[in-house]
Amino acid sequence: MPEQIIHTHELPNGLTVVIEPMSDVQSAAFCFLIPGGSAFDPAEHGGTAAALTDWITRGAGDLDSRDLSNALDNLGVQRNESTGLNHLAFTAATLGENVPAALSLYADIIRRPQLSDEEFEGAIAGIEQSLRAIEDEPQRKLMIELRRRCYDAPWGLPTEGSLEELARITAKSVRAHYDRCLRPNGAILGIAGCVDIQEMLALVSEAFGDWGTKPDSSMVTGPRGERIGHIHHDSTQTHIGIAYDAIEYAHPDYYKAWAAVGILSGGMSARLFTEVRERRGLCYSVSASLNSLKHEGRVLCYAGTTVERAQETFDVTLRELQRLGDGIESHELERCKARAKSSLIMQQESTTSRATSIARDWHFLKRVQTLDDIRRDIDELTVSGVLDYVHQHPARDFTVLTIGPNPLKVEEA
Repeated sequence: MPEQIIHTHELPNGLTVVIEPMSDVQSAAFCFLIPGGSAFDPAEHGGTAAALTDWITRGAGDLDSRDLSNALDNLGVQRNESTGLNHLAFTAATLGENVPAALSLYADIIRRPQLSDEEFEGAIAGIEQSLRAIEDEPQRKLMIELRRRCYDAPWGLPTEGSLEELARITAKSVRAHYDRCLRPNGAILGIAGCVDIQEMLALVSEAFGDWGTKPDSSMVTGPRGERIGHIHHDSTQTHIGIAYDAIEYAHPDYYKAWAAVGILSGGMSARLFTEVRERRGLCYSVSASLNSLKHEGRVLCYAGTTVERAQETFDVTLRELQRLGDGIESHELERCKARAKSSLIMQQESTTSRATSIARDWHFLKRVQTLDDIRRDIDELTVSGVLDYVHQHPARDFTVLTIGPNPLKVEEA
């Protein structure tokens, strides 16, 4: 892989800028992580940060919503806004030569949003539609509720809140969230692609250097939901969610944990797909993923099946999770490594992926992993090392949630 140059600079107001020039591309991307995510929503007002994420882009500086969209489109900006637990995330990609103009527009969005009453209802309507759609998407509903039950609040709460909470949110309360939470200290800007380091630092300093700091925001904490549960839903299908403890992204054994989950659910040759779906034909979908917060992690599993086969699907899936510690074949680990290396090569070619990755790394690690660092960590994985991790962090103390007409018998959780 080409040598990576990664430059990190912190402005006096606490905004961290991480820049990775990529000499073999013409595009560039940036990813802003701004403090003020859903973990900081006021009590019983879940969805406040999500409303702000939409509303904040509906007019900024001297441009109304339509003119702002046109300005970004005229620069060829491919953009995305999302609400995380810790941050509001703004990602934009365009030609390298258009980055200065794009950054200027995002300075207005982040620092000088109009937040007009006329645009507020549109932002709320979009969240309402998304929340109502959950009732027609049982798999999505299951995973949202599973997180609520396996993490303490606010970390397990859905970023969009609920319909009941949405009804309490007002333009005034969202503006208060903006005034209280969004700040440069703790914010991260990742930039990757066809850019010059010194030019970018000068642009960012000019656009954000005089942004005033604010105190850290407080959050409302609370307990998680019930560990074993069922949500009744008249259907011919049963949806099964299983969660258990894992480790966080910053943990030294993270890639061992990643490999363990990859052996379970890293493609159509992985154990869950092979044993639960292919050989036994028990379900139409089964998967597991490693989910990480800053200080803790979980493995989240899903299986979708018919009512008649739901109990056996659950039993077999649980058994596969537990028997991972009985042994791992070398070819299973090598397959995980090959998939990871393919992903690294594709990430090397994407400025958006790199901008997002370096911003995320700084949030979780306070440093940036180069692609060579990651490749080395993956190459050094061994069967015995992954097994040691599985034995130290076995699949047990499960959180189990099902959606369907009948609850399942959950003995081993």
